[in-house]
Amino acid sequence: MEPTSSSSSLRWKILRQALLRRSDSQSQAGIKRVSRKATQGFNLIPCQVVDSSPGSENSREACVCYTIPTPGSPKLYLTQRVDNCSDLNDFEISNRHNIDNTGLVCQWPSEDVLANFCKSQPDRFRGKRVIELGSGYGLAGLVIAAATEASEVVISDGNPQVVNYTKRNIESNSMAFGDTSVKAMELHWNQHELSELTNTFDVIVASDCTFFKEFHKQLASVTKVLLKAKEPSEALFFSPKRGDSLDKFLKEIEDIGLHYVLTENYDSQVWKCHETLVTGDESWPNYDKNHCYPLLIQITNHN
Repeated sequence: MEPTSSSSSLRWKILRQALLRRSDSQSQAGIKRVSRKATQGFNLIPCQVVDSSPGSENSREACVCYTIPTPGSPKLYLTQRVDNCSDLNDFEISNRHNIDNTGLVCQWPSEDVLANFCKSQPDRFRGKRVIELGSGYGLAGLVIAAATEASEVVISDGNPQVVNYTKRNIESNSMAFGDTSVKAMELHWNQHELSELTNTFDVIVASDCTFFKEFHKQLASVTKVLLKAKEPSEALFFSPKRGDSLDKFLKEIEDIGLHYVLTENYDSQVWKCHETLVTGDESWPNYDKNHCYPLLIQITNHN
């Protein structure tokens, strides 16, 4: 499939916004250099840079330690891009595969919310087969693998660069997963050959995957294909409304024969933070509910 002009245009807009933000913080060190950790966010999974060497040959990357805020949970170490290392090759790959590059460019607050929600509800995942779609570096998938006793976690993304990072991060944290099988895979939502994955997952998770409207139909379709059809299964998506984008995706969900429940207040900690930000807070300037606050969409194959 050839990339559409609208998706290419949006990718360049995202890059431009990331570069503009970057120019204001070039002098800041440590965590603020890491593209996956924005100063704006809900900050539910504490993290700190443990290895970042701006002058070395590995200056494109940093290792970030995430501390899952649950007693007894292991720390997770993720190798990630630093915020001044996006290059044109990243976007050439995006256009070649007709995928977005957002997983490498910046951290989206919905990912943090998804990871926190999953670790707080281990019974929802225990013994289950789980797949994360559009994972980026896979923080949520890794948290599920480390903190919920899922039987299997597949962390997927359509960007081969992102998948390579995820594979490295799975290997680095292999001792944290207990008996849970964890793997990364390249998965495009419009793939026609998914026979080995069809109707095999108990739970699908995703964060901020409804951004591009041209991918809504594909995302709805792959969700239905991956969910188990003859026994209870669910998809848990976290996404802001972003104008009519989320509503249009939910229409695709209905059209394909799936059911959904939309929840605004799903976690007391996140809701309290949201209420504080709505009233104005210097920690997140220009916070906007429509574009920043992720709603929970629970999608099922059954009534």
